[in-house]
Amino acid sequence: MIAFDYNTKVYYKDIDQMGIVYYNRYFEFFEQARTELLADIGLVVSEIERKGFYLPVVSAKCNYKKGAHFEDEIIVKTMINEAPLARLKIDYEVWRKKDNDFLADGYTIHGFINKEGEPKRPPKFLLDVINSFISD
Repeated sequence: MIAFDYNTKVYYKDIDQMGIVYYNRYFEFFEQARTELLADIGLVVSEIERKGFYLPVVSAKCNYKKGAHFEDEIIVKTMINEAPLARLKIDYEVWRKKDNDFLADGYTIHGFINKEGEPKRPPKFLLDVINSFISD
């Protein structure tokens, strides 16, 4: 398993009229955490794209348990549990830092395409990196 803890803070732009993080913001937190997880293992998204591969989200889910509030510090635990065959699944858990409350969980599933939008197999360089961490 590959794991990365992404720490962030809830800003005013993230909350709704009731002072709770607006539901779609969790997908933005997921994206930020995913980008940092990949970079942490040496897979910088812009470099993947320069090599001609794109990883669009083809499916996403978020289960909301408790609301985060303005100025809460949160941790997005981000995990890749298995190397992709045709698609890459990334799992997320969101926790409030001060009281370790579980706020949400979910996942994103990513396909692999080229610049023209044609489906591709996961590139060898990406599989090599992911497999090196999963097999450790």
